[in-house]
Amino acid sequence: MPLFDIDAAELPHYRPEVAEPADFDAFWARTLAETRAHDLAVEAVPVDAHLSVIEAYDLTFSGFGGHRVKGWYLRPAGRADEQLPAVVEYIGYGGGRGFAHSRLTWAAAGYAYVVMDTRGQGTAPTNGFGATPDPAGAGVAAPGTLTRGIEDPHDHYYRRVYTDGVRAVEAVRELPGVDPARVAVTGVSQGGAITTAVAGLVDVAAAMPDVPWLSHIRRGVELAPAGPFAEVRTYLSAHRHRVEDAFRTLSYVDGVNHARRAQAPALYSVALMDPVCPPSTVYAAANAWGGEVDIEVYPFNEHEGGTEFQRERQLGWLAERLG
Repeated sequence: MPLFDIDAAELPHYRPEVAEPADFDAFWARTLAETRAHDLAVEAVPVDAHLSVIEAYDLTFSGFGGHRVKGWYLRPAGRADEQLPAVVEYIGYGGGRGFAHSRLTWAAAGYAYVVMDTRGQGTAPTNGFGATPDPAGAGVAAPGTLTRGIEDPHDHYYRRVYTDGVRAVEAVRELPGVDPARVAVTGVSQGGAITTAVAGLVDVAAAMPDVPWLSHIRRGVELAPAGPFAEVRTYLSAHRHRVEDAFRTLSYVDGVNHARRAQAPALYSVALMDPVCPPSTVYAAANAWGGEVDIEVYPFNEHEGGTEFQRERQLGWLAERLG
């Protein structure tokens, strides 16, 4: 796809006005307090993943509403006595945790690693299968997840998912052999959106949002020619009277509003031909970030971004920060 967004020279200075509800902080404080009333109840059960140098555990913990959330916990074998830095990864849209053997990079690099299942997802054939249901219901929605509960921020799907993401960090900090002061978060696309939100809601040591979705949401809905922002367009094409209500709900999950509150060092990536997460939406969050920010730019890539080039960049960047 050709360049379609604002001029690339303007992007590093792009700081749009993004609506933020007056009760944003109180809303999320109440959400986390209600969730923390449930026992985290972390379980890490050893599994035989047929790996000789990586230990694998089936991870379960309590997320939003006390609902049980699955994941994998992987770590280098033979290092049980060490307090390792940790990486928590969140998954792209439609994906699930899949097999343990498909997620080896961070553990092979010497980190304690957790990948969190995304509730109610896990049917994308190239992005892993899921094992975590979403027990909460929500009213009328377009196909997909972005408009689930869009009539009220308390019912919105990503309120639950972002809260699960915070609890995943808290679960990792309870695992033996993890240094709780050195926990980083990362993810691609939807996973980048969760990464951004988690870094704004809880202290982490570093954050790596990779071509993140769900920032500057109204612009994404109005501009993105492909991808799940279109779910909102579909919903509003039928519910014409709900436009302002819908975008008010989405403002509670907008990555720009969460990025403003994040203090950890961050490594973003952006692709300048990305039709799913237009580069201006990524820069809107990166330029609002409350701490140190680096951003890796892929001028001729679409939503695949940097793929393994970005993973190599992340490995070096995180090693400098977590050791």
